[in-house]
Formats: sequence, C-alpha cells, structure tokens
Amino acid sequence: MSADRWVAGDHLGLSMPADPDALCAGGTAFLTEAFRAYGADSQVTRITQFTEVPGGSTGRKVLLRVEYAKPGELTDLFVKFSRDFDNPIRDRGKTQMESEVLFASLSHQPGFPITVPVTQFADYHRETGTGLLISERITFGANGIERQYHKCLDYEMPEPVAHYRALMSALGRLAGGHRSGRIPVGDHFPVDVRAAQVGERAPIGADKLARRLDQLAELAATSPGLLPANVCSPQFLSRLRADAPRFLDGEPAVWEYLAGHPDYVALCHWNANVDNAWFWRDDDNALHCGLMDWGCAGQMNVAMAVWGAMSGAETDLWDHHLDELLGLFTDEVRRCGGPTLQVPELRRQVMLYVGVMTVAWLLDIPALIGKRFGGQARTLTRKHPRIKDDESVRAPLQMLTNALNLWETRSEERRVG
Repeated sequence: MSADRWVAGDHLGLSMPADPDALCAGGTAFLTEAFRAYGADSQVTRITQFTEVPGGSTGRKVLLRVEYAKPGELTDLFVKFSRDFDNPIRDRGKTQMESEVLFASLSHQPGFPITVPVTQFADYHRETGTGLLISERITFGANGIERQYHKCLDYEMPEPVAHYRALMSALGRLAGGHRSGRIPVGDHFPVDVRAAQVGERAPIGADKLARRLDQLAELAATSPGLLPANVCSPQFLSRLRADAPRFLDGEPAVWEYLAGHPDYVALCHWNANVDNAWFWRDDDNALHCGLMDWGCAGQMNVAMAVWGAMSGAETDLWDHHLDELLGLFTDEVRRCGGPTLQVPELRRQVMLYVGVMTVAWLLDIPALIGKRFGGQARTLTRKHPRIKDDESVRAPLQMLTNALNLWETRSEERRVG
C-alpha cells in the first residue's frame, strides 16, 4: 500500500484512503475515526460486506455493510472514491467530487428541503483531486422504495409523468430553499453558469460543425429507425444547417443572457436524471423523490437543471407536459421562499441552453453511432438490444433526439439576442 493512497482531506484533516484496497486495510479503525470526525458517536466493530461494484463515469465504488457497538445506526453503506488509478479516463473526472463533499455538509443543515442519502463521511483534497464519500445505501426495490430506473429507458417506467412531477418538485424545493436563505451556501458555491459541466469541450470551428451536420443528415437518411420523422425531414435539416452556425457564433450571448437573470440562478443538481433519483409512496399514495450523486452541484441557471433532469425523458413528455412540469418547479420555488419565476421565461431559457448543448456536445452522436455500428445502424431502432443495453449509446442518442425535437418544434424560443 503506497503512501499516496492515503491523503489528508482539506476539511477535516483526517488521512483518508484513496482506493478500495486502502479502505480495506484501514478497516473498522478508520471507519470509526472517520464517522466520529464527521460528527457521529459511532464505533464500527465489524465489516460484513465489502463488494466493489462497477458503474458511473468516475472513480471506484464499494458496497459496504458494517456492524456497530450500538444498534440502530446505518449498516448498509455506499462508498464512492473520486479516483480510479487504473483507468485514466475515469480518473479524469476526479474533480467532480469536490462539489459533492461540499453539498454533503449542506445537507446536514436542519430542515434541509429535500431527501438525500445520509452522509457518514465526506472529504476532499483539492491539490490531488482525491476524495471519499461514505453515505447511506439506497436499497432499490426494498423497504417501500421502487426499483431503480435507468437513464433513457423511460418507456419501461410506470407512470413516467408522475415520477417527473415528483422529480421537478424536489428540484424546485432545493432552489427555493436556497434562494430563501435557508440553505447557507456561503462562498462554497460561487455563481458561474458555465462551470456546471463534465469535462472540457474541444473547440468547435465552422468546418467541424459542418462535418457534424453532414453526419447527422446521413444518419437521418440511412437510419430512420433511430430518430423521429420530424427531425429527419430535409426541411428541418436544411433549417438546422443554417441555424447552428449562427447559434455557435451567438453562444457567448446565450451565456450572458442566462447569467443576466439572477432570479433564475440557484443551487441545483446539474444531472438529476431518473438514474440519480429514488422514489417511494407515502401512506396517502403520494409519490416522493430523493436525489443522489451531487457531482457538479452548484449555483447555476435553473434551466440547466431542468435540462439535466429531463434530457433523458421520452420526447412525448417534452411535447405534452413541459409547461406543467415547469409550473410545478416554479410553484415550489415560490412556495419555499424563492423568487417568482415565470414559466414562459424559464421555457425560453431552457431552449437557449438546449441549443448550447446541442451544438457543443450532442451533434457528435451520429459519428459515435457510425463508428460503433457502421452499416448495421441502418436496421437498428433505439429499442434494439444493441442500443437499449448500451447506455453509452442509448443515453446520448435519446438526448440528441430530444434536443433536435425541441429545435424543430420551438425554434422561435431559441433565437439568440
């Protein structure tokens, strides 16, 4: 066990393990010290489960079950490391845990307005990007909690509209709770509407954008089972070819617009898709939502959180329920003491942000599909097992579908300037 696998955190000063092997070596002694440093009066006496699990785009994860000297404490735990020393690509996302650690401390505030996993320990070392988060494990499909819903498989979800109502209400309570002053973010989450994103974008020039639009047109012509008919029409693709360069040139104006509406900036979850949520019903059968995985949490334009929550939904939800869901969000913000937001203005800001995401990130999906499937893409649909069972294709394809559909159906609301 090398010395660099133990790093002292910036907040608590406790030397913490940077990978599963180091945590295993630290055993019950480290866990007891860590939980006490975080404020619990705990003594861990035994580890009865230590199982590393795959998943997520960053760091390594462990399912942990422990016993205590005193009964009644959380026994089933989830451990998340910021680092993955064996995978440079996954390790690149190590900085995302900094906001998770800061958010974990906020969630301990009395009267926190939404449900999140209870944190047992969280700390981060900024110089090395090393962090450790130990929290309550959400037991999907047990104890009244519904099964886990995976990203961009909403066509298999029961009552999807009801679930998005619960999700958007939770996001509204968080934003409203922050803007009311009941969630004291201090200097930990400075306002930077561009900061809430994963990874740095390679520069996009006119030539690259043109190639991506060519690839989209080819995908629409040769693989009609992968995209809805309205975004495959020559008329729309021609309009997109004219609009996209203007939108790329106008991107700084979009960011200025989103930053220039301070009532629409709040503490948010940037990626509150259904795979980062869990759902349960109370005694009155009302559906409730908790949220996890707070990487990239921060103060941002709330339109960014709306897209993060709904980007993987079925297109029908955007077509028929968008204003209802935005209304639920704005009502919760106001009810919790935040500013009065207007649905038409919020909808416009969502459309502007979706335009940024489309041009900056999503137009490379046709190239991904071509590289992955070649000519076989001609016969595929999005529900084919080769796509359905591969989140790295399924998710960006559905997000591209939603973005293009919004571009086709709501073009007047995304004019720049």
